[in-house]
Amino acid sequence: MKKTFDQLETIVHPNRAEMGASAGHASAKILRDVLFLSGSARIIVASAPSQDETLSRLAQEPRIDWSKVTVFHMDEYVGLSDSHPASFRAYQKEHFLSKVTPKAFHGIQAEAADLDSEVTRYTELMNESPIDLVCMGIGENGHIAFNDPPVADFNDPQTIKVVELDEACRQQQVNDGCFPDFDSVPTHALSLTCPALMSGKHLIITVPGKLKANAVKETLTGPITTTCPASILRTHPNAELHLDTDSYQLVGA
Repeated sequence: MKKTFDQLETIVHPNRAEMGASAGHASAKILRDVLFLSGSARIIVASAPSQDETLSRLAQEPRIDWSKVTVFHMDEYVGLSDSHPASFRAYQKEHFLSKVTPKAFHGIQAEAADLDSEVTRYTELMNESPIDLVCMGIGENGHIAFNDPPVADFNDPQTIKVVELDEACRQQQVNDGCFPDFDSVPTHALSLTCPALMSGKHLIITVPGKLKANAVKETLTGPITTTCPASILRTHPNAELHLDTDSYQLVGA
């Protein structure tokens, strides 16, 4: 089923596997087209279990010259090194970089002693040229990257910033199996901002599961507000939201 909410094309799939395969295929097509027209591409990819199937399908695409693709990710826990199993760089290594070899992968070094310098470094890398594709999800609290409702800013002047994670966000990391309990989840992270994510020329958003159903409902049918940061996705001119029946179940209810 396809339906458009403001400018956001929404595709509901019968199950998670078909959702991920379709989102991955759509991402691959965008990337192939960019490479054909421009000869190089810059992408941002999310790091979460919700993205497993999408990234797997994208990595399987045989017609992408990854040596011409520069990869960024969205966020990283303050204080976690890339060797920590719950770090998002570890996720990228396991689920994406073990399958493709891009021109460059720029990891967010949130264990840096000087976070201001890391913010400057990553901002400069991000701003070297436009982002062609963002593969992303939506959090249980409606966040995009780690832009939780208390810190999200649709007009944020920054590209990346230190954020404090709200309780719902931290609990999601436990629900996802990334940490054993709530107290183990870091309280702060470095995150790309809402404008940084929205600057991508194309967005492919993948959101499976019943735990995301309320966030999906607010994203699609609620007001466009930082109370549900993902609602801003309805204003993007080239975005696709891929759902399964579980995540879509409350829309229209």
